Amino acid sequence: MKIILGSGSKWRADELRKAGIEFTQMSPDINEKMIRDTDPKKLTLAIARAKAKAILGTIHEPALVITADQVVMYEGAIREKPENKEEALEFISSYADHPAEVVNGIVVTNTETGKTVEAIDRSTVSYKPSLKDVALEVVEKSYAMTCAGALVTENPLMLAHEKERTGGDDSFNGLPIALVQKMLKEAEA
Repeated sequence: MKIILGSGSKWRADELRKAGIEFTQMSPDINEKMIRDTDPKKLTLAIARAKAKAILGTIHEPALVITADQVVMYEGAIREKPENKEEALEFISSYADHPAEVVNGIVVTNTETGKTVEAIDRSTVSYKPSLKDVALEVVEKSYAMTCAGALVTENPLMLAHEKERTGGDDSFNGLPIALVQKMLKEAEA
């Protein structure tokens, strides 16, 4: 069955390609800021559902549609994409003090049967205090402005100061592949 990634994210698309999954990509047109919740699991799933709803009406063939959203939790607060460079700098510097947790909400929808499978994935990362010394450089030399919580874990400057992590790059890039593959099988059954 055809697989459609309902996301404009190049990182999510790269994760599917690395896993050898053939897919097409569609960008849902929604205003994520209109969907709010203080619970990161509920928020990410609500946004992923809204993305699915936005594109399902445009698909007229059997397909499995993957939609997802990601936020970063920091000391109990939800962080989405930074609104400006100052906020990105504040976010990155703060990770030297306390770990960051990435929360991914994923929805897979079968357009033929209407079956929907939902899941949450969580990963954490902590950094050495020395991350503060390179935070400005990370903001200026990376795509931190386009990432939830400005968290660019694969950036060499961030990697050099990483202390510990749970979860793989795919989770931090917004699409944990083993989980997605399981969800695809379940939605197709």
